[in-house]
Parts: sequence; structure tokens; C-alpha cells
Amino acid sequence: MGAVYAARGGCTFWGTAPLTRGGYRAGMDASPPSPPNPLRRRVLRGLLGGGLAVGALGGAGLAQAARFGVVRERVTLPGLRAPLRVAFLTDLHYGLYVFAPQVRAWVDAANAERPDLILLGGDMLDIRSDADPAPLLAELARLRAPLGVFGVWGNHDYDSFGRGDTRRGGRARPDWARRRAGLTDAFARAGVPILLNAGRAVRDDLWVGGVDDLWQDETDPAAALAGAGERATLLLSHNPDLLPDLPGPVGLVLCGHTHGGQVRFPFVGAPVVPSRYGQRYAMGWVRGAYGTPAYVSRGLGTSGVPFRNLCEPELTLLTLEG
Repeated sequence: MGAVYAARGGCTFWGTAPLTRGGYRAGMDASPPSPPNPLRRRVLRGLLGGGLAVGALGGAGLAQAARFGVVRERVTLPGLRAPLRVAFLTDLHYGLYVFAPQVRAWVDAANAERPDLILLGGDMLDIRSDADPAPLLAELARLRAPLGVFGVWGNHDYDSFGRGDTRRGGRARPDWARRRAGLTDAFARAGVPILLNAGRAVRDDLWVGGVDDLWQDETDPAAALAGAGERATLLLSHNPDLLPDLPGPVGLVLCGHTHGGQVRFPFVGAPVVPSRYGQRYAMGWVRGAYGTPAYVSRGLGTSGVPFRNLCEPELTLLTLEG
């Protein structure tokens, strides 16, 4: 049967079945179809609008996670006889969503600031416990600072060692301590000594100490500061939850870990912060025990999802003055 064309009410229908006088296909209800349901239209429009909004938010969050800036801060450090510029990079999370090209950009940005000292605040690694971080080490080896480059371990570094490795179903690797020792040596060979409850006199008026990750129950800030003497003190701790439990006054503490909450909203801040103190130590300048000033960086990488909102990554450049 040939094709039949009919027009009704501005609508065009194509088909092969005969039409009734009213223009509707034979064998069907001769009455006109019901008018569109306005509620259904509103629901569909709402779903479409919501989907577009979520997509836009997701795209913006991905873009924010990939974009970083240099945050410049000044602080007085009692006992320091001459100013000092410190570049602080933390929470790189290499291996999850971060790879060598991103680390290269961060290293280039740090070197461009010509700092006197470079400090890494932990969670450099976010890899399987059998993976080799050679590309990361090759990039970190390019860091340049006359007073040296130093770092501490964070909780994701321990996951990468195989101590409660979440990428292996939470099963600890029996030789995780040996892997930690091997990677500690590898970082040192790349020019990044790891301070495990230890410190160094980087200048005759400045002691830099570093503590092990707080979640491993092996943190000893007193040991990290034991050799400071009369020097100004700077303590590196991945986790800011150490701050209320400092054994005594410290000139300055630098921390990471929280990512600033990673996802923040106007008026309410970050709904989720990996801290037993909630948003108290989420980011920026805070105080620890004995009135100790501390700076908590938002970090450079991401954890969980490669997404940030109102919480862009940062490389921190601190000018310390006596």
C-alpha cells in the first residue's frame, strides 16, 4: 500500500495505514489525543535542568582541581636573624589522578620562586603497594633550594607502602616496613630526605623538624625538635590534628592532609574534613597548643575524586621574618 500523507493541526503524519475522516489511523481511537500533562513537562524540565547543573558543576570542579596558584604568606618567626623564603608543597597524591606532567608543573612553579628552602608535607604517593614511583622521583629531583629540600610521610604514603593498603582490600603488606625503608632511601637519593621524628639545622638560626604521620601512632614532635637549641623552630607535620598536643611552643608548624575539605560551599565551608576537629584546622592560619602559629595548606592533588569546589590547589610560598 502506498504511503499516505495527512496534516492536522500543524502536525504531519507519515504512514501506510488508511486514515479515518478525522485524520487518525484506522483501528485507533477516533478521539484526539489528550493534551500534554503540564506536571510531566515540569518534572522533565526539572530533571533536564538539574542534569545540566550537575554537569556544569562537575566540569567546574574538575577544572578547579587541575588549576593551582601560588599563595604568598608572611609570618614572624622568633629567633630568625635574617628573612627566609620557604616553598611548601603538600598532598601531591602522585599515581591516583596525578602523573608526571602535573608534578613537573608544580616543580617548575616552585623553582621559579627561587626559595631558600623547599618542604614537602606528605601524601606524595597514592599508588599501589607494588608500584614504582620513579617518574615522581625524577621530577622531585629537579627541585632546587640552597638550604635543601625535606619532606615527611602522610597516611596515603603508608597506604602506598602496603600498611593497610586500601588498593589491596585493606590488607596490610607483610613487608610494608621494608618498602617504607626502601622508598625513604629512594627519596633521599632524589634529594628529598624524609624527616621521621627528626630534624636538621638548615641554618645556624633555624631548625627544621618533621614528624611521622599521626595516624600511624608513631608521631614524636619532641624528638623532631630535640636538637633545636636556641634556634628558631619550624615543624613539618602532615596532619594538623597534632596541633593541640604539641609538647611545647614551636615557632611555626606547616601541615597539609585536609585539602581544605576539597569541596566547600558558601557560608557553610567544607561538609567533610578528615580531622577529628571538624573544620577547626581545615585550611589557612590556625593556632596550636601554646599559641603556636600553624599554616594548613589546601594541597595540590586530590583524594577520593578529582574534584574541588571553592578550594583550589595551592603551592604556598612563605616569607619568614625574625
